[in-house]
Amino acid sequence: MAEVIRVTFRLDAEGPTFTVKGRMAWALHELVHAGERGCTPIDRPAPRWSDYIHKLRKAGLAIETLDEAHGGAYSGSHGRYVLRSPVQVIEEARR
Repeated sequence: MAEVIRVTFRLDAEGPTFTVKGRMAWALHELVHAGERGCTPIDRPAPRWSDYIHKLRKAGLAIETLDEAHGGAYSGSHGRYVLRSPVQVIEEARR
C-alpha cells in the first residue's frame, strides 16, 4: 500500500479542518490506526518519532507518551505514543 503523505482532519465535528503533510501525516495515520495500543519507534521505525509527536502536539493533538522497558543487548526504555484526541479523518492522500 502507498505511503500516506497528507491527512486532513478535524478534532471536533463542528470545528475547523487541519492538514498535515509528510512524516507528520504518516505519524498521525499510524496513531489513528493503532488506537489504544499506540505506536512505538520499535514497531513502526521512522527517523524522528519524537519530532513528529512534538509537532502534532503543537497542532493541538493530545498524545500521551508511555515509557516502556525493553531488554536485549541494548536494554533501556522507549516511548509508546497513544493518540488521546478524538480525530475525524476527512481525507488521506497517498503516493
